[in-house]
Amino acid sequence: MTGRVAHHFNDAEQQFHSATLGMWVFLATEVMFFGGMFAAYTAYRYQYPEAFLAGSKDLHLVAGSFNTVVLLLSSFFVALAVHAAYSGRRIATTGYLVGGIVMGLVFLGVKAYEYSEKFAHHHVPGPEFRWEPHSEEADAEHAVSVSHGDESAGAREYHEGYSEYDSAFANQVQLFYCLYFAMTGLHAIHMVIGVVLLGVLAVAAYRGAFSREYYTPVEVGGLYWHFVDIVWVFLFPLLYLI
Repeated sequence: MTGRVAHHFNDAEQQFHSATLGMWVFLATEVMFFGGMFAAYTAYRYQYPEAFLAGSKDLHLVAGSFNTVVLLLSSFFVALAVHAAYSGRRIATTGYLVGGIVMGLVFLGVKAYEYSEKFAHHHVPGPEFRWEPHSEEADAEHAVSVSHGDESAGAREYHEGYSEYDSAFANQVQLFYCLYFAMTGLHAIHMVIGVVLLGVLAVAAYRGAFSREYYTPVEVGGLYWHFVDIVWVFLFPLLYLI
């Protein structure tokens, strides 16, 4: 045990508290990092509520809900891994960490599927972005005008493309997708880092690196993983349930 204590610490307990404090400080900076995005989302959501509602309705609610359950399960596995490491159960620690990794990979796979849908429908911000914000009422009025042979200016405008209002509305929806990809993309990057971290811990646990006296890396890694999951718990209702 003494061999695992770095030279600048008095004992293992001091090293443990220093490591956990360092992770909490790091997570505080992450809260400020994500907090800026949440603040931007809140401001623009208040300014363009209809456009954000339209963009949110186009998201895959079932996929988002499924991913939420997956991440909650992953946190459960990681919590069990920390407890198993504290109890000195090598195989159980490894198994639970692998369970967390599998859940993380499932989450990333579902998110990749959602992203592919957005690319296919040209809902990715940029020059190829497309959005047709015509309401059902406008579509119905257009159908009635066509059935009566009405070639009014409004009907011609419907065929010719967006009106000035439609173009502005599409830009506002594009802003929603800018925030969607920025927030979920940054979260996905943290997920990838977390999966790699759990993988390193799983290999170390299998090799017997942890015991009742030394499980600090699993504890610290678990804190990071739970933070990433909590971020998604906030992202899901803001993006999918508004």
